[in-house]
Amino acid sequence: MKSDYLELTDVRVTFDGFVAVDGVTMTVLQGDLRFLIGPNGAGKTTLVDAITGLVPATGSATFGRTELLNRKVHRIARLGVGRTFQTASVFEELTVLQNLDIAAGSGRGPLTMLRKRSSTPPEVEAALEVIGLTDLRDRQAGVLAHGQKQWLEIGMLLVQDSKVLLLDEPVAGMSAEERQQTGELLQRVGENCTVVVVEHDMDFMRSFATSVTVLHAGRVLSEGTVAQVQADPKVQEVYLGRAEVEA
Repeated sequence: MKSDYLELTDVRVTFDGFVAVDGVTMTVLQGDLRFLIGPNGAGKTTLVDAITGLVPATGSATFGRTELLNRKVHRIARLGVGRTFQTASVFEELTVLQNLDIAAGSGRGPLTMLRKRSSTPPEVEAALEVIGLTDLRDRQAGVLAHGQKQWLEIGMLLVQDSKVLLLDEPVAGMSAEERQQTGELLQRVGENCTVVVVEHDMDFMRSFATSVTVLHAGRVLSEGTVAQVQADPKVQEVYLGRAEVEA
């Protein structure tokens, strides 16, 4: 639907007089793999916190024409807005399949959750395929590789029918191969979802971003394609550094 996009208008977050997010306005369309970058303290995670109900904010953040700001966290999640944190939040003692079952709210009780099932819900099968963990469905989540845990968490959002994914540094601590696989995963997910990636890894951003928003001191400093942002003198001066931009 044309209304299924994330629209931020003049979003502001203030802590005891300190302005952490200072009037951010941006639009992220479905299929636009948007990277949100900027130096530490630029307001990236705080902006995501505001969208997902963790901190109060003024202005407007809408998805599907529904206002998100200042709603309860669980209500925002039910509207189809999901997020991940830098450390994956999975049930490590349960299997990949059981984690997805719980996230899907399939109604299975604690005892039945531990039993083998004769069939798997189609949304769980689809998520397993998308995140590339079909062959590991019976593997305990706690023994998964670091990157695989992040993929599982993304899968847990997908089975909840999240249409907006806000991902906080999803490739932090990953190997080069895991970063590549994660980027390809985000491209697959981005075909049907609106995806915003908070990221510090500039090589990862260059490889996979469709568009980039640069925050500095809580404000939008620059926005555009990777090439446009890298060529912006303001970005070169304030954030990326001329040598790194030209690399």
